[in-house]
Amino acid sequence: MIDLNARINAFVALGKRIQNLDTFEKEDLFRRAGNKNNWFTPQSCENAFEGLGFMLQEDKLKKWLSGYSLENTSDSKNVGVLMAGNIPAVGFHDMMTVLLSGHKLSAKLSSADEVLMKWLIGQLIEIEPGFEKLIETPEMLKGKDAYIATGSDNSARYFNYYFGKYPSIIRQNRTSVAILDGSEDEETLKKLGVDIFTYFGLGCRNVSKIYVKSEEELTRLLDALNSFSDQVSLHKFHNNYEYNKSIYLVNTEKHLDNGFLILKESQELVSPIAVVYYELYSSEQELKEKLDSLESKIQCVVANPEKWEGAVAFGKAQSPEPWDYADGVDTLDFLSKL
Repeated sequence: MIDLNARINAFVALGKRIQNLDTFEKEDLFRRAGNKNNWFTPQSCENAFEGLGFMLQEDKLKKWLSGYSLENTSDSKNVGVLMAGNIPAVGFHDMMTVLLSGHKLSAKLSSADEVLMKWLIGQLIEIEPGFEKLIETPEMLKGKDAYIATGSDNSARYFNYYFGKYPSIIRQNRTSVAILDGSEDEETLKKLGVDIFTYFGLGCRNVSKIYVKSEEELTRLLDALNSFSDQVSLHKFHNNYEYNKSIYLVNTEKHLDNGFLILKESQELVSPIAVVYYELYSSEQELKEKLDSLESKIQCVVANPEKWEGAVAFGKAQSPEPWDYADGVDTLDFLSKL
């Protein structure tokens, strides 16, 4: 088996390799990923790799792992991971967590994201050949000791049926919300645009709902977001914008529109692509109680951290630390106790 320091060093080296990737190789890799999944534009893939480089730093990994007992790998388990494919390399954190905890990884890759994940696995094995015996990518996940599965609310029911009798983490739909109180300047509103538009709103850390004190703030927001018009010129995003706009116009539903993004009032959390829902709030206490009641559906709250405890700063929703777990479930604690 590979000792803990060697495992950490391998992921640190992978982070450096990602950051120093040759331009030609990067362009070719991102092109192949985009050919497999049109949502994976070069910019989206670049954002994902920047996020991995941000995460795979020695001091961060050691800080993260210091709170767990991971030295003993003599009782290693075979962990099946059913990976999502909604954004580039979204399954990487689960892969890293399983391997750093000393277990074997059986990863069912999403067909939408297999190009990047296969490349990352290949690079990791090249850096630390010992991982080759610890990683497999089977078509079927059967007979594993534990499971981690990520999907929708509907697929979670199937995952629970098939994997529920084993130690497991079953993830469901989550999204992120933002809170505006009217004091935000234009630069802050532009940072919120990063939280909205990165990966075209397809990730659980994307803001799909905004809580505001008055509708006047929404006009300021739409003006500030005009700088993102080129970034969302992808035809798939534009088609969704046109479709949702036509629905609202035909049904004479009230909405705000800046030519590529629609803001619509709704009690719902998860908005369609190219749409962000908003809801008015009158008091911070009332809003806090509402968000507490929706905790199981919210990945992160983007707001001023000085006013909202536990909030993610504007523009930082897509830059998670290693210890920022999906669904708030401590994956490493789960794996360390198998």
